[in-house]
Amino acid sequence: MIVVHGRLTSSNVQPVLWLINELGLDYERRDVGGVFGGANTPEFLKMNPMGRIPVIQDGALTLFESQAILRYLAAEYGQGAVWADSASERARIDQWMEWAKTSVAPNVVYRIFWQLVRTPSAVRKLDDLHQGIEETKKVMLIANHRLSEHKWLAGEHISLADFSFAASLFRYFTLDFDKADTPHLNAYYERLTLREAYRNNVMIPYDSLRVEGA
Repeated sequence: MIVVHGRLTSSNVQPVLWLINELGLDYERRDVGGVFGGANTPEFLKMNPMGRIPVIQDGALTLFESQAILRYLAAEYGQGAVWADSASERARIDQWMEWAKTSVAPNVVYRIFWQLVRTPSAVRKLDDLHQGIEETKKVMLIANHRLSEHKWLAGEHISLADFSFAASLFRYFTLDFDKADTPHLNAYYERLTLREAYRNNVMIPYDSLRVEGA
């Protein structure tokens, strides 16, 4: 059985749990991080010296970093469903995975979500927030164009690119800020909300993360 160390409200844990549930794998989740603590214990730091979630254990294998975990789970258990056998196909998926992680998540999660939910309004860094909103408009327009040509981010079938990208979309669509006009992205998100594994593992209320005065 796979053991996942990490809290449900973590945007890095959510894509891992989403994939595990999409693949129908047996797993046990243990609350670590945030209000649960436990990430700085000697036992946890032995698994991840950075003291961050998620971490998974699968038999003798211990892994940290959500992107590496997604690739492992897909390769080991996906049977070609969300990954690919050929190097060229994997590379095409991989480029959109990394785009989502480096161009989308930092703006949605760390600039916008962090300022609107995790920071009291009186001390928000408004320059960071506004820059994050403008950068998010740009990347979401890129996604919208891509999704006007393909059903999923990397092509005609759901792939790891979607697990990396769409993990940010629940927060993106539920936070109140100025967004670009993205009808194809909106339709894509509506399709995602019909997937039980997405609803149960990504569409997690984040009220518990909101600080006083935010």
